[in-house]
Amino acid sequence: MGENEDVITLLDEEGVEHEFSIVDVLEVSDQRYAILQPLESGEEPDTAVIFRMEGDALVTIEDDAEFERVRAAFEAEADAPDGETGPAGGNGAGEVAPSSGNGVDLPPGDHDSSQSH
Repeated sequence: MGENEDVITLLDEEGVEHEFSIVDVLEVSDQRYAILQPLESGEEPDTAVIFRMEGDALVTIEDDAEFERVRAAFEAEADAPDGETGPAGGNGAGEVAPSSGNGVDLPPGDHDSSQSH
């Protein structure tokens, strides 16, 4: 990972800090979404989470249909050859796990059946 990445710190329900790199910001159905990847060494390198952006807040996606729309858009963008989808192009972030519950809940892999936690 490069030195110039955008890194944010989020607090989970217990007040524990977790650092994430901002992989991408997508707009799907007139709504913006942040794709974040955990920086912690215990996480799979291909794990990412999606949050809906509402003003300055990141909100978990509780609706499965909404999550699937955003995941499909992110994967389509990631699979497209560079220069065909916009500034982010393909980023190779791999699988995206939904976030769960209200606010920022971690670990993010709770709904990802491909993860074995």
